[in-house]
Amino acid sequence: MQLIETIQGIRDAVDAARKAGKKIGFVPTMGYLHQGHLTLMQEARKECDFVVVSIFVNPTQFGPNEDFDRYPRDLARDMELCGSVPVDAIFHPSVAEMYPGTASTTSVVVSQLTTGLCGASRPGHFEGVATVVTKLFNIVKPDVAFFGQKDAQQVAVIRRMVLDLNMDLEVRPVSTVREPDGLALSSRNIYLTPEQRQGALVLSRSLRMAQERVAAGERDMTALQEAMRAMIAAEPLANIDYVSIVDYDSLQPTTRLEGKALAALAVRFGKTRLIDNCILSVG
Repeated sequence: MQLIETIQGIRDAVDAARKAGKKIGFVPTMGYLHQGHLTLMQEARKECDFVVVSIFVNPTQFGPNEDFDRYPRDLARDMELCGSVPVDAIFHPSVAEMYPGTASTTSVVVSQLTTGLCGASRPGHFEGVATVVTKLFNIVKPDVAFFGQKDAQQVAVIRRMVLDLNMDLEVRPVSTVREPDGLALSSRNIYLTPEQRQGALVLSRSLRMAQERVAAGERDMTALQEAMRAMIAAEPLANIDYVSIVDYDSLQPTTRLEGKALAALAVRFGKTRLIDNCILSVG
């Protein structure tokens, strides 16, 4: 397993693998890896001959009052976890390597798919995500890139970006990985106190309730959304950012389930903002 910190270095490694006829898999991360990330790597390992994992905490996707400076970092631990899969290369660039100069002169502007959900409360976030992912795709040039479905809006934005910009790769979503009690795995879970972590279980319970009600015949998404909101609001430690049910493809609000919808939420416990989602479908 190679640890590579320069753009030219990772390009050379990938070029050599491609010349050897290998299929390139890529898992972009911000590090502080957990089982959710490992699942993405394992899926990449199953399908691809040469697997690259990037570990880069991207400053452009954090707002001015968000947690860039305190975002957890532990490269030695991350390398050990990557080695357990194993992956072939870790790309771990510095901010200066990814953004040379005082500021980036070019960014990828996204408009559709980002007006609601996390896009509404985190202005500029998805522009930062789209920009760094475009840069990473241009650097690594993978055949398949693997992303967690927990970040459903991010997956939708990246898939649309790849289509709009005619990028020659496949974006592969992988189902959300959860703790045994239902909490979606996240690097930010370490911020939670024991009481907050227990309270956060209301998120997966509300999503499970939504799926059960749809399975029982509920099609009124306005009523279902309000039921989810009421369940979460009853948890004293929960501070709701949003609870929304949107069309699966457009991410626009929907009032009636007729195909596939996405139930998505963002809730703060103390200073920690957690997101989760599930797919609702007829039949």
